[in-house]
Amino acid sequence: MNETLVTLVGNAATAVEYRETATGPLARFRFAVTPRRWDRGKQLWADGHTSFYTVWAWRTLAAHLAGSVSVGEPLLVHGRLKVREEEQGDQWRTFVDIEAVSVGHDLSRGTAAFRRAARAEPVVAARSRTSAGTEEEPPPTPREQAAEKAAVS
Repeated sequence: MNETLVTLVGNAATAVEYRETATGPLARFRFAVTPRRWDRGKQLWADGHTSFYTVWAWRTLAAHLAGSVSVGEPLLVHGRLKVREEEQGDQWRTFVDIEAVSVGHDLSRGTAAFRRAARAEPVVAARSRTSAGTEEEPPPTPREQAAEKAAVS
């Protein structure tokens, strides 16, 4: 296949928007990438022009993003580059999207604690009974986890 795969280093510019669709979970967020260059004349680092991308993720990656990424966090995003143009009014606008294959925190700028996600078992009933005969609450969904994380922040 002729695809353009890119790896970007930057920061989450918006909160992750998570939703369930007919084809499965979907998440998106805006991602800011600002290059830094050494200014020899001033003898200090200078920020370049910030580029913004919309990062799209599907299925399991979408659910994990919703529970793991907050605004301002440093990330690495690897995925397929998609450039599209749309007419809005009398003007054409260009949008640059990344269809994410992998997203992770940038450990050169901080630490993270990885938690392996448990594989979801098919849900038969909203509640299950334990061997002692008492009802047990099902584990929270990724959406509930993301909402709980947002409430704590």
